[in-house]
Amino acid sequence: MNQYWSYALIIAACMAVLVIGALRERAEWLLNMVLRAVMGMIAIYFVNTFLAGQGIGTIVGINAISFLTSAILGFPGVVGLYGLGFYHFL
Repeated sequence: MNQYWSYALIIAACMAVLVIGALRERAEWLLNMVLRAVMGMIAIYFVNTFLAGQGIGTIVGINAISFLTSAILGFPGVVGLYGLGFYHFL
């Protein structure tokens, strides 16, 4: 019976290491996504402010769609939003 407990303890320790590793990776992924979204919203705000100073109306709004686009795609997503905005503006 003692041998089975040893095996169970080793298996439980391995599973705990795997679970901790998966949670750490997921937390890093989630933090990265949130940081990209926040930095994208800050970039949109400053670009909109710059464009308003130049006399061009706000092209990209700060909303859930732009938040998710910048969270998933990052800076290329923000550039893509402005590309779509300029295309629609023309």
